[in-house]
Amino acid sequence: MITLNNSQITASISPSGAELQSLRANGVEYLWQADSRWWGKHSPVLFPIVGSLVNNTYIHNEQAYTMGRHGFARNRVFGAEQISDSEAVFTLESNDDSMQFYPFPFRFSLRYQIEYNSLYCTYQVENTGSAVLLFSVGAHPAFNVPLVAGTLYTDHYLQFEACEPMNRWKLKDGLLTHVQETVPTFMGRIKLEPELFYEDALVFRHLQSASVTLASTTHKHGIKYSFPGFPFLGIWAAKDAPFVCIEPWCGHADFAGHNQLLDEKAGTINLAPGLDWRRTWQVELF
Repeated sequence: MITLNNSQITASISPSGAELQSLRANGVEYLWQADSRWWGKHSPVLFPIVGSLVNNTYIHNEQAYTMGRHGFARNRVFGAEQISDSEAVFTLESNDDSMQFYPFPFRFSLRYQIEYNSLYCTYQVENTGSAVLLFSVGAHPAFNVPLVAGTLYTDHYLQFEACEPMNRWKLKDGLLTHVQETVPTFMGRIKLEPELFYEDALVFRHLQSASVTLASTTHKHGIKYSFPGFPFLGIWAAKDAPFVCIEPWCGHADFAGHNQLLDEKAGTINLAPGLDWRRTWQVELF
């Protein structure tokens, strides 16, 4: 475990999955602590796919490969390097094993940095091969709700940066459908209620908002989560669980009936040999 700290916040990250395990400030633990009664993870990284594939299978160069939901990086041990008290880098590289089910040479890094009251996480994907690298990447952090003991889940809300129509794309058996449903909002605000997630995650495509704030009507603590450059967003919680996941994605689950061709999967990024790709999200604590 590597722990980053300054005078305002503390963040702990495990080399297993390069997973953020704790995020504390103001005497508050903001990150869900992986209680297996509901969901035994904190903040898994999603790579090289986001969501589920049709029949857990994709096709590349006329060959079929099997891969589970959200890919394999979250189940791998990353190389870890602590740069300073406030910065650490975690790196995963392709190997003979990964090439059996994901035939792309790559280097995938997560750089965690803390500054003042914020945590930054930068994803870097490098194409170390001689052909185009096809991938998606996403975040899946869970935040405690309620944040403060003695308050209620329903005291909390999500305030989006823009006042815009919030049309979720509905999921069925883990795959996206073309059915959309409007999520009730007031001035860009979604009130958190357990029933929101009884039909799986809220999936949004191409929102105007590049940030969302988790806050409460009964106390002053919360987070502002910024995710510029991530075109898709998932909001999810296990049934009646005391957390909410805010998930910026580059990529998403297959649409039901998709032809399974990886290069035609919605959100797939094409990275030329020798190049690298980066995205950064930020969590500001208050």
